[in-house]
Amino acid sequence: MTEVVHLVATIKRLLKARGLTYRDVARSLGLSEPSVKRVFASERFTVARLAQVAGLLGYTLSELTQEAAAAAPALHAMTAAQEAQLVTDEKLLLVAVCAFNHWTVADMVAAYRVTRAECLKRLLALDRMGVIDLLPGDRIRLRVARDFDWLPDGPIRRYFATQGQADFLGGAFDGQGEALEFSHAMLSAPAAAELQRELRRLRQKLAALHDESAAVPLAQRRGTGLLLATREWEPASFSRLRR
Repeated sequence: MTEVVHLVATIKRLLKARGLTYRDVARSLGLSEPSVKRVFASERFTVARLAQVAGLLGYTLSELTQEAAAAAPALHAMTAAQEAQLVTDEKLLLVAVCAFNHWTVADMVAAYRVTRAECLKRLLALDRMGVIDLLPGDRIRLRVARDFDWLPDGPIRRYFATQGQADFLGGAFDGQGEALEFSHAMLSAPAAAELQRELRRLRQKLAALHDESAAVPLAQRRGTGLLLATREWEPASFSRLRR
């Protein structure tokens, strides 16, 4: 449903850009203008009619579909209600994370104790949220922006703080590709702002590497967590000694 909405919106945008009206579309389709208006209002196009409209716009049907996909707004964050929905359904959260990491339905079913029907049910929920488009053949198209992030102090971050943070930090960080570093410094306000910029750049680099790795077979990719944290801080044992 979401994909159809984007496609119709794209057609309307392209018609307006070319100065074409419903009357022009009606002549191209061999329909009356009221009939064309009803088709657009109901968003119920046959494939043949879509191909005719695409031709009127100077596109093939495939090119029109690609144009709609490229124009679909990318999601930068979910609402608090949507994040809450994820954390109250463990399998929905699992499927969402797998989808964000470019897993297929077959990958999910092979790796976890979830059925195809359970996966599709959760993917349809994500489609309704506008997070993905569930395409024919169980294909998944992400609709999240590269800088997508969870809400500050939102349900997902609170879930990580209570359910995942201790688990993440409980490892020895001595395996291949693992590292745990801690540093402390006294910074001026401009220096602290520069540090924040560096942290944002590192997040962007991680996102870029994530996208680049999507083309590599799943068996050759590893889930990798990166925890970034900075705040004005003094150990409590030091604070108790302050005058």
